[in-house]
This record gives sequence, structure tokens and C-alpha cells, in this order.
Amino acid sequence: MSSALSASPPTTRRRAPVVLLAACLSALLLPLSMTGASVALPSMGAELHASLASLQWAINGYNLAFGCFVLAAGSLADLVGRRRMFAIGTGLYAVGALVSALAGDILLLDIARTASGLGAAAALPSGSALLAQTFEGRSRARAFGVFGTTTGIGLALGPTVAGLLVGGFSWRAVFLVPAVIAFMVVALTPLIPESRNPAGGRVDKSGTLTFTGALLLLIYGLVEGPQAGWGSPLVLGAFLAAVALLLAFVVIERRQEHPMFDLSLLAQPQFLALCLTAVVVVFGFTPLLVALPTYFSAVDGLTAQQAGLTLIMLTGATLVFPAIAGFLTRWIPAKVQLVVTIVLMAAGAGWLTVIEPGSSHGAIFGPLLLLGIATGISFGLLDGAAVSSVPAGRAGMAAGMFNTMRLAGEAASIAVISSLLVSFTRGRLDGALGSFDTPYADDPARAANLLNQGDMGTLTQSVRPETARQAFTDMAGAAYTGALHTVLWVLFAMFLVAVPVVALLLRERRKPATGSSADVVPATAGPRTEQTQESSGVG
Repeated sequence: MSSALSASPPTTRRRAPVVLLAACLSALLLPLSMTGASVALPSMGAELHASLASLQWAINGYNLAFGCFVLAAGSLADLVGRRRMFAIGTGLYAVGALVSALAGDILLLDIARTASGLGAAAALPSGSALLAQTFEGRSRARAFGVFGTTTGIGLALGPTVAGLLVGGFSWRAVFLVPAVIAFMVVALTPLIPESRNPAGGRVDKSGTLTFTGALLLLIYGLVEGPQAGWGSPLVLGAFLAAVALLLAFVVIERRQEHPMFDLSLLAQPQFLALCLTAVVVVFGFTPLLVALPTYFSAVDGLTAQQAGLTLIMLTGATLVFPAIAGFLTRWIPAKVQLVVTIVLMAAGAGWLTVIEPGSSHGAIFGPLLLLGIATGISFGLLDGAAVSSVPAGRAGMAAGMFNTMRLAGEAASIAVISSLLVSFTRGRLDGALGSFDTPYADDPARAANLLNQGDMGTLTQSVRPETARQAFTDMAGAAYTGALHTVLWVLFAMFLVAVPVVALLLRERRKPATGSSADVVPATAGPRTEQTQESSGVG
């Protein structure tokens, strides 16, 4: 990668610790905001009197902006300067987080969260590129190891940290604390040497706009579908427009000399298999970080702090198993481990259907641990495998595409699973509410929304007489639980279908090309190393 530094090499070496500190702090904050806000949703909804659809955009807006603009931001950083883009991105994230903490209505909160997602999209690839420019050889490998580990910590501990902040202070602390830390990172940026890539290409504006528009309309349709009805002209129009924009994106990218997405990479079976694996894994992990805290709050009456601590059973393994997966590649090839990962996902999703109102931690520990182990294995192998499955000269493009697909998959998975939960809950409540004296007897949609916001109390307090409230709570809890079970079986079926597809794609062999990398996923493919210096995604 051709680049130019405004600072001399000795100065760059002296400032290397500052670069590492700033990049790692951003790598901790950005994914923490992705997973942590889910624990605060019930408290946010209650205080701001928000509808379920508007509340979901506090999560979807951040993830959508993050996933859609991360590639374009990486290209722009090469042109205008990585330090400048890192400072702008971190500053925008900090301002968005501060406004989120002070927001008095849900619309402002959603807008601020989207702004934070844009900032995250600019900051993460810029920080990664600054590390690659500052460190060399083994030092670079160690720096990226710390960077990747910090990202994993942010993802894994986000719900727990958020639960502690909500329990100790309020939901506003979930945004205020990261804002303060982000402003501290901005204060460090003048000490970071500037760098840019003079040979960098232009930003693919048409590709960025069509891809972002397609994903935005898809998520909008999925969020609004349970509220307006899946046959609503608005929802159907959103889906049709999303398809049209996606087709336009494909046409644009195929005609670009330097596309944002080199779609020909998806014709390579192994790279396609790894992208599919990444999307499958996030469907089994990320939506549960959103769904389970609200379930625990609504059905079991857990506080945000208790729900966040409970989720350690799911997230804790993601801190340990990336390293274990890399170690096991000495005996078990990476491609075999990745297929096993999907099998473990299927087993965990099916097993988690043991969850019931009042389930003990011991009852759900096994399935949550299994899902966490599967996710941790994927974190340890997918990034390295993705960039190693394509010719060496296209590794940067492959890393960017792979991580963009994973981030877009996270946004889509939350919207899909949340919509299914609402729809299935509504179906189970329809007809059951009529036997109770409550204003929601003829409005199962509103009742389903409240349950999926974690607000059982509002429903229960509306029931007359008071002696019927316990029976109502049991009925509503059973309906929500049944909906969750159905969603888990849907995931189970999806994973079972994915296993043979991924296995067959990984067995494909390409004819060797001059200057290409290995034709199969290497057994030593491991977590983020110097290969991922162009990566712009979150583990």
C-alpha cells in the first residue's frame, strides 16, 4: 500500500503508543455501542414513551449507518487523510452519543444514534489503517492482535457494562460514558501522525447511495411490517424499492473500474462460503443480544443490570474461543471448524427452546454457552480466512466486502428477528386477550409491542379485577415465550440448511492463478493479523 507520512519515521515510532491507545479505545467503544444499547431499550421506551418501531431504530439506525458507510469511509480516509477521518469520525460519534444521553424524545435519540453510527463507520477503518501505517512486521501483528481483542471485549461486554450503568445510574449513562471517553480520544488525535494513500481511488458515490438505500428500505419494511401489516402498500413499496436499488447497485458495481464491491469475488466459492458463514453466525448471536434482555425484563422481571449480567453466559465465550480456535488449527483445519460452528449454532438455537418463564440460570447456561462458543470460533477464524481465500492483491477489497456484509447482516438480522418476534407474539395473543377485562383485549398488536419492549407492567396494570392479573401475566408470558421458541426453531432450520451449503462451497477448488494466495482456506487462518489492515469491520 502506497502512502505518505507527514511525520518522520522516528517521530512515528515515538507516537506509536498513542496511535495504539487511540485506535483501541475506539475499537472498544464502537462495538460496545452496538451491543450495549439493547439492554437499555426497556428503560428508554418507558421514559420516552416510545413505540416499538421507533425504539428499534435506536439500534437499527446505528447498525445501518455503521454497516453501509464503513467501506466508503475507508476509501475517503485514504484520500483526505486517515488521522483527519479518524478525528472526524470519533468526534461525530462522541457528539451523537452525547445528544443521545440528553435526548428528550425518541426521534432525536434515533437521529443521534444514526449520527454515532456514521462516526463509527469513519473511525474504525481509519484507526485500523493508522495502525497498519505506524507498525511494521511483528509489531504490526501484535498491534492488530490487541486491536482485535479490544474489539471483541467491546462486543462481549457491551450488554453487561450497559446493564451495570442502567442499574447504577440510568439508561442515559449508556451513552454519556462512551461520549466522554470518545472526546478524550479526539483530544489525542493531534499527537497522531497523518497519513494518506496518494494512489487511492475515488469514493464510489453511486454504489454507496444505492447500497445504503436498498438496505435502509429493507430494514424499514421489516420494522414497519408487524405494525402496518405485511400487505401494507407502504411496506410492499419499501421492499420493491429495496430490490430495485439492489439491482441498480449490482449494475453500477459491474460497470465501475474501481468498484466499492468487486462482485466477481462472490463467484469464488470459498469467499462466498465465508461471507455466508459470517451472516449465519450474526443471525444466531446479535439478535439475541437485543431480544433476550427485553424477554428477561418482561417475563422474568429482571432489571437491566440483572439482564446484562445474565448475558455473560452468551458473550463470555467470545472472549476466549477466538484464541482457542486459532490454536486448534494445528490439528483441525479452519474450514472444518467453520462448518462445525454452524452445527453448534443449530444445536444452541434448538436447545435454547428450554427457556421458560422463571427458568434458572442453570437451565439456559448450556445453550447460551454453546452459541457463544460458536460465535467465538467464528471471530477467531473468519477474518483471516476471508482475506486468505482470494488472490493476495485483492485482500484489502475482500476484507472490506466481508466486513461490510457482516455489519449489514447484523442490522438485517436484528430487524428480521425482532419482526418475527412481534408477529408471532401477536398471533399467540390474538384471541387469548378476549377473556380478560383490559383495554388491550381488542388490540393484540399493541400488547405484542409492549411485551417486545420489555414492558409487562403496563399490560398487567390495565387488567381488572386485580385478582385476574396473575393469570394474565402467565398467559402473556407464555405467549411471548412461545413466540421466542418459534423464532429459535426458525433459526435452527436456517442453520441446518446452511451447513451443507457452506460445506460444499468450502470443498470447491479454484484453478491456481499467478500471484494468488492459497486455493483453500488455510489451516492457519487466524484472528486479525496484518492481513486485516484494510479491514473495516467489527468482530
